[in-house]
Amino acid sequence: MTPTAPSPTSDDDEAALGLRKIIHVDMDAFFASVEQRDNPELRGKPVAVGGSSGRGVVAAASYEARRFGVRSAMPSVTAKRLCPDLIFCKARFDAYTEVSQQIRAIFLEFTPHVEPLSLDEAYLDVTEDLRGIGSATRIAELIRQRIREETQLTASAGVSYNKFLAKLASDQNKPDGLCVIRPGQGAAFVQSLPVRRFHGIGPRGAEKMAKLGIETGADLAAKDIAWLRSHFGSFADYLYRAARGIDLRPVRANRIRKSIGGERTFFEDISSGQALREALDNIIDIVWERIAEKDARGRTVTLKMKYTDFQLSTRARSLPRPVKDKVEFAKVARALLDEQLPLPLPIRLMGLTLSSLERDAGVEERPRDEAQLSLL
Repeated sequence: MTPTAPSPTSDDDEAALGLRKIIHVDMDAFFASVEQRDNPELRGKPVAVGGSSGRGVVAAASYEARRFGVRSAMPSVTAKRLCPDLIFCKARFDAYTEVSQQIRAIFLEFTPHVEPLSLDEAYLDVTEDLRGIGSATRIAELIRQRIREETQLTASAGVSYNKFLAKLASDQNKPDGLCVIRPGQGAAFVQSLPVRRFHGIGPRGAEKMAKLGIETGADLAAKDIAWLRSHFGSFADYLYRAARGIDLRPVRANRIRKSIGGERTFFEDISSGQALREALDNIIDIVWERIAEKDARGRTVTLKMKYTDFQLSTRARSLPRPVKDKVEFAKVARALLDEQLPLPLPIRLMGLTLSSLERDAGVEERPRDEAQLSLL
């Protein structure tokens, strides 16, 4: 069943209840759209950003490619099999970062409370907006208009009274869409969705839930916390709140960064040593790009993996001095992985961070929602 989102009206009810006004803005197929914008010959064609070799992974796919089933984090050979006419483009992070900064500047014209999740998405708290507009829905419309005018790209936006609902809403009418979830409507909206739409629940997690009789938010809401904890451990508390549209997290801007890194949820669970090493090398490239961008220096490298049963495994190694370069960063990360092989179960997620950062590196926090990697 596809839920029908309420249509935009005034925001007086939110103000009366003292609720926050949260917008989640998500660029549409960001990396691929930048490539199509900058190269007219790619427009209207299936495009993937990433490596086309047997070791390559799709970093992003255009909507033309997605119609064939091509998705981010998919092996390039699989993507090419699904879409023989797929065109691969090498990632240009300088270009993506430049556009991201343009978009960030637009956000900051409306509110200082901006929490970026990655280069292509962010939360905004517009409860008290700088222009005195008062309507979160109107602000979202203006932001999308400005993004189109200044970057020739499209963005989708979700408007609601908490971050979880706003993020769900931004995905509801993609691409180039707007969805509003108002007070009193959150639980019903969530419970009409398939659980695979919930942030943090991947294909394997949805499959596990289906075997337990949980396919929708309503199915999930029918389970009590004790039952959820017996089947999902520490993940149960999140699931219990999510099924009711509850999220008390504030929008956080300009925190002091304690680490730099990212993680990736895989399109398919992986377990073989070769596949794991290829995935790690891909994450190393992107995370080091972020480290170099901030000119950060840190001593501790941490590898994180989430197994198919949602259990987490983390391994860290600290050096007596800051990691000197990408070669050393990669060497430590690969050693952390090799020490755990063979894995007891396939993994659905892998993450990598550099921490114990030096305070004089001039690094500011780029707030993130569960450290989503820019590549996704």
